[in-house]
Amino acid sequence: MRLSDLIDPFRPAEGPPPGTLFAFARWILKGAWPVLAVAALASAMAGASETGTAWVLGRVIDGVVETGREDFFSATNLGLFALGLGFFVLLRPIVFAFSNFMTSVVVTPAISPLVIMRLHRWMLSQSVDFFDNDFAGRLAQKQAQTANAMTNLVVESINVIFFALASVVGALVLVFSIDPWLAPIMLIWFTAYVLVIRYFIPRVRIRAKARAATRAVVTGKVVDTITNIRTVKLFANAGHEDDGALTAVKNFRASVIHFGRLAATFRLTLMTLAGMLPVFLVGGTLFAWQGGSASEGDIVAAGTISVRLAQMTGWVSFALMGLYRDIGEIEDGMRTLTPDRRLRDAPGATELALSGGEIRFDNVGFAYGRMKGGVQGIDLTVRPGEKLAIVGPSGAGKSTLVSLLLRLYDPEDGQITIDGQDIAHVTQDSLRRTIGMVTQDTAMFNRSARDNIRYGRPEADEEDVIRASDRAEAYEFIQDLMDADGREGFDAHLGERGVKLSGGQRQRIAIARAIIKDAPILVLDEATSSLDSAVEAAIQETLYDIMEDKTVIAIAHRLSTIAHMDRIIVLDDGHIVEEGSHDALLAAGGLYADLWSHQSGGFLGEAAAE
Repeated sequence: MRLSDLIDPFRPAEGPPPGTLFAFARWILKGAWPVLAVAALASAMAGASETGTAWVLGRVIDGVVETGREDFFSATNLGLFALGLGFFVLLRPIVFAFSNFMTSVVVTPAISPLVIMRLHRWMLSQSVDFFDNDFAGRLAQKQAQTANAMTNLVVESINVIFFALASVVGALVLVFSIDPWLAPIMLIWFTAYVLVIRYFIPRVRIRAKARAATRAVVTGKVVDTITNIRTVKLFANAGHEDDGALTAVKNFRASVIHFGRLAATFRLTLMTLAGMLPVFLVGGTLFAWQGGSASEGDIVAAGTISVRLAQMTGWVSFALMGLYRDIGEIEDGMRTLTPDRRLRDAPGATELALSGGEIRFDNVGFAYGRMKGGVQGIDLTVRPGEKLAIVGPSGAGKSTLVSLLLRLYDPEDGQITIDGQDIAHVTQDSLRRTIGMVTQDTAMFNRSARDNIRYGRPEADEEDVIRASDRAEAYEFIQDLMDADGREGFDAHLGERGVKLSGGQRQRIAIARAIIKDAPILVLDEATSSLDSAVEAAIQETLYDIMEDKTVIAIAHRLSTIAHMDRIIVLDDGHIVEEGSHDALLAAGGLYADLWSHQSGGFLGEAAAE
């Protein structure tokens, strides 16, 4: 194992992240603590060497005074020469090099990916509801913010806190060896320093959290606008978006100024306190020298260490503000990222064992936690291999029913079974692997066309990808694709959410993705709504072909696309109000017949939806 791999940056975390700072730090850094302890020890050794520098210089001055100018380079001082040479040329560089190696090569490159991957894996385990209630940009910002802040906190704690503490302890030992009365002077100064830190740091922490929160609002606002830039342009609302961003930026600026005022006062107080240390220590050593209890070298040693500590005070104060700013940003990120919104697999959940593909909704109800909406009292059995269509006005509960089948949400009442197995008691991954889906809002990754199609079955080979794209009537337009980096055809990237494609092109790639997945249960949610009539006709033949030997649930507003399904159910206000074949439902003269009569060009009109 290489030394740079002492910390495994990709080791999974155990359990959910805690909601308190120290417990969260233990969780996010688990597995790295022994190596961090070695890095902290190396930093402390480097800090202690500062005292060694002052002590060696003091001994050299004493040698000068004792032997005089003419005899200083005599054999008497050979040991002193060797001491100085060994300390400054060998020991001190080695200690600092080891400390820098631990932080720069071992710790820093490992902590950031460790934190990012643990937070990313945690976010992937959250339910869809978690993402529905927040901005995508804001969540990404919080994840990056927390990872950066935690990395800075770890590295700077090693480089600053342990280094400074070792320097202070070493200085106490040194001044005590010069004159025991100097130690209380330094302790009084150090106590005052701690009290100043204790007063200011909590306030810095609070204002840092406020600054981080307002900055995240700015990021979320900007990302939300950019994500929906086409809508902004179409509605000529650039001014409105500018006003919203301006308000967020003004709030962020105010929080930065509020933080800056406190930071400036903090620095002034610490620098004033730092200036007192050389005066007290050198002055005290001079008194001791005058009384004969300290040497000239002791004066130099006291002056050297006091000036070094005074200089370090400014560095430490700046670093501490950064550390507590990082703590504030970590806590701000924790509030967003640590809440547990997972839909968990049941204890002992098993893999879904599919035998025929029968789907049963048994008195299922779900209203998104509200008193009304969603679906209520759904009793429905989809037989193995049956082609079932679901129609109804907007808001009737069609998509809710599909979301419950995919277990994006858990029913509030009743249960859903597939081949007699309650989907709440099988693993979510095994459930979703058995269901292929094409949605109206087709989601594309900003990856190659090949990768987007292969997402249905990542191990598929090139021949499978080409065959699926051809069956989905997507092969020809994919051949003509070219992105901004010159990649062509199946290598061309599709842009964020597939913005470089038309709606119909995105839907055809989504159909190719479902074809390549070849799952035994197929869900079509407005699968051809974005296609023109000619392409739709060709795709319908493909869809009928891939429906063979599958259990199919198809949602459609374009009723002509589901007229040949085995059975149609009509939803209204969350209830099944009609059921039967296309012809039977038309003959019944109910809601389905009314919806059919209101269609124009095969679409469900707004009047019918209302």
